[in-house]
This record gives sequence, C-alpha cells and structure tokens, in this order.
Amino acid sequence: MITMLLVPLLVPFAVPLLAHRTVERRNPVVALWALTAAAVALALGSLASLSALLLAGALRLPVLARLGELIHPLHVAPGALLYPAAALSAVALTVCAWTLSRTGLRRLRQLRSARLRADARPVAGDLSVIDDLQADAYALPGKPGRIVVTTGMLRALAPAEREVLFAHERAHLAGRHHYFLAAADLAAHCHPALRQLRPAIQLAAERAADEAAAAASGDRRLTALAIGRAALASQDTAAGRPFFAPGATTGPVPRRVAALLRTPPSRHRVAPAVAVLLLLCTTTSALGAMTGAVDLHRGVEIAQGESAGG
Repeated sequence: MITMLLVPLLVPFAVPLLAHRTVERRNPVVALWALTAAAVALALGSLASLSALLLAGALRLPVLARLGELIHPLHVAPGALLYPAAALSAVALTVCAWTLSRTGLRRLRQLRSARLRADARPVAGDLSVIDDLQADAYALPGKPGRIVVTTGMLRALAPAEREVLFAHERAHLAGRHHYFLAAADLAAHCHPALRQLRPAIQLAAERAADEAAAAASGDRRLTALAIGRAALASQDTAAGRPFFAPGATTGPVPRRVAALLRTPPSRHRVAPAVAVLLLLCTTTSALGAMTGAVDLHRGVEIAQGESAGG
C-alpha cells in the first residue's frame, strides 16, 4: 500500500520536462488547459496520498485504533516505514494548509486593493486609466473585468501598439486566465515540484493572449513590436498589480516575441503532448492514489474483523 501512495508524490517531478516542451511547441490555449489540469490533478493526488499515509500511521496508535473500532492490528506497511512516512505527511499537510490559507488571503487582499484603486479612476468602457508615470498594464478580473493601464504606458506606445495591448488584455479577460494562474499558484503549495509548473502556465496564458492579439490586429510583427516595447517601458515593474492579474509584460518576453515572429501554432499538433502530459502524469498519479486508498480501506476492514482476511 505504501508503495502505491508514494507514486503520486514522485510523479510531479517529471512534469517540468513535459511542461516546457508543451508550451514551446504546441498551441498555447491547449497547453494552458493541459498544464493547469495536470497541476490541479497532481496537487490533489499528492494531498490524497499524504492524507492516506497520515491516516494509516494514525490508526496504528492504540487510542485511534480503538476509536476506529479496530480489533486487530492494522497491517498495511512495516512500522519502520509507516511511522516516519505518517510523521512527514503530517508535517507536509500542516505546512500546505498554512501556506494555502496565507497565500489565498494575501491574493484576495491584493485583488481587492487593485479593484478599489481602479474603481477610483475614470472608466472608458472596459478601460481604467491610472495617472502614474510608471508604465504598466494588466487585465483586472472581476465583475466587470477591466483593463488597467497607466498613463506612463499610454505615453510609451504608439496608437496602433496601444490597440494591440488592449486586445492582449481583453484576451486575458475573455479566456478567464486569472483562474488558471490562481490554480497554478495554489497547486504550487501542495507539492514542491509543481512550483516549476507555475511559470510554464503563466507563459502559456501570455502566449494565448499574444496569439489572440495577433489575430485581432492581423499583424504578427506589430503585435511582437507592441509587446516588446511595452515590456521595455515597464522594466518588469508591477506595483499594485495583483498576482492573479495577467499582463502583457509578464513572463519571458523575448521568447514570446520570437514566437510571434514565427508561423502561428497549429491546432492539429497538440494531441501527442496533451496525451503524454495527462496520461503519463495525471493518470499515473490518480491510479497510484486510488490503489493506495483501496488497499488502506481493505486493511481497515480486515483490522475491524469485517473481512474474511481477519
């Protein structure tokens, strides 16, 4: 049982190798969905495995065994392996719960602060202009979603480039990319290897918005120029921007510009990468967690005298 429960904890370490290839070579929209689904599934699988390991170790304690109505010792793994695994699982779950709650509250405060800041400024349609010499622009989620742009960014771009920038941010809002970024951020707190998925998912979201802006403008070179110029103007400054609010200047801009100057990605070349990512990682993790949970349940039934094995 303990061997199968270790599988979901080991599989995520293989994900970064697949993630980078998926973003670089496949359609960014499909890559965004695939990577986010994998991150969430792997996070849930690791949490399930940690919980099962903790439960298995706890039921070996006499007090908890009586509460669980176990009339025989629970034999699911040698004590020399089970007790340390259960102790480490308890520590990992405690740290995970603490960081998830702290991060979630901090992100919500950032979002609320950004909304209050945007609401205090004049609005033109979905555009909220903030008087700030620091160049920045991002898609602010909410009801309604808004494009927040500073006067510094508007001055840095030509009129045609501004339209490309607005199309990029509108693509973020239309695609609800803040949900993908939030899922990636929360999943990263459930397993250390999933932290490396967060920048890949962020890059996929930006690439998806880049392609949408290029399609809206009809000019991939202009789109690449606008993204590059906006990034140079911002100098990676994002003061006041909530983490879940994607922006055109986020991520490895040179790689994004190079991708825009290449041929648009084909939607017919995504199946192999998605299959490898979901089947190799997600399915393996899920099967390991499910098999370990079933074995644990069978062991509990035997210890309770409800099974023929007892």
